[in-house]
Amino acid sequence: MRYLITVEYCGRNYCGWQRQINAISVQEVLEEKLAVLLRHKVVLHASGRTDSKVHALGQTAHFDTETVIPPQKLLCAVNSMLPDDIRIRDCRVVPDDFHAQYSAKRKTYLYKAYVDRISSPVKEGLYARIIPPLDVELMQKTAEKLIGEHDFRAFSSTGSTVKTTVRTVYRLQITRRGNEIEFEIEGNGFLYNMVRIIVGTLIFVGKGKIPPENVERMLQTGDRKAGGKTFAPEGLYLKSVFYPEIGLPEENCRKS
Repeated sequence: MRYLITVEYCGRNYCGWQRQINAISVQEVLEEKLAVLLRHKVVLHASGRTDSKVHALGQTAHFDTETVIPPQKLLCAVNSMLPDDIRIRDCRVVPDDFHAQYSAKRKTYLYKAYVDRISSPVKEGLYARIIPPLDVELMQKTAEKLIGEHDFRAFSSTGSTVKTTVRTVYRLQITRRGNEIEFEIEGNGFLYNMVRIIVGTLIFVGKGKIPPENVERMLQTGDRKAGGKTFAPEGLYLKSVFYPEIGLPEENCRKS
C-alpha cells in the first residue's frame, strides 16, 4: 500500500530534507519514527529536496508499506512521536503508480522577508532581512517579466544536472504588509536555488543596485552575473505541491 504524507517543518535545526551522513535531516527523523510505528524500514520519496534552514508548509512524500493502518490513525500516531518542529498535516492512500516527485504538476514557494535597519530577534531564522530603502512597486513590475515559459539558467546555482533549464512560472506576486514582504511563486518546476536567486535579483532591483532591464538580459543571455545575490535560505518556504489527479491540495483544486 502506498501512502502520501504532507509535512510542515521548521528547517532551523536541520541540514535540509534529504538524508546526510554527518547531520540530521527531516527525512531521517520521519523515516525513523515511521519505522518504529510500522515495524519495518521506511524509505520516503519526496516531491523534492529542501536545503539547510529552508522550511516547508506543504512538503509531500510517499512511502510503501504492507501494514494496513487508517491514514488518520497513522498521522496522529507519528505526530505524537515527532519533535515539535515537524508535523504531518495530511495522510492519504494513493495509487501504486503515484510518485510524490514525478506526479507533481505545480509547486508554490513562499519567501518571507522584512525591511528594517535593525534585525528582529523574533524573526531570526524565519525571515530574511532587507535593509531599506526598497521600491516594491518597481520590483512587482519587474517580476512580471519572469512570468511565462523561459530559460531560467541564469537563475540557477552551479552544480545542477537537470536536462533542461526551461521552466514555466505561472504566478509571481509580491505583497507588502507593514515592514513585512512576501514573495509567492508558482511554477511547473524550479531549478536549484531558482527562487532565492529570483528574490535576490528583484531585491537588488528594488534597492537600485541593478537596473530592471537586467532581468530580461538574464533570460536572454543566461548571464548569472547580471542578477542579484542568492538570498538567505531562512526566508524560503515550500508552500504546496499540486496533484490534480488526487485533489491535493484541496484549495488549489477548487480554483482550477
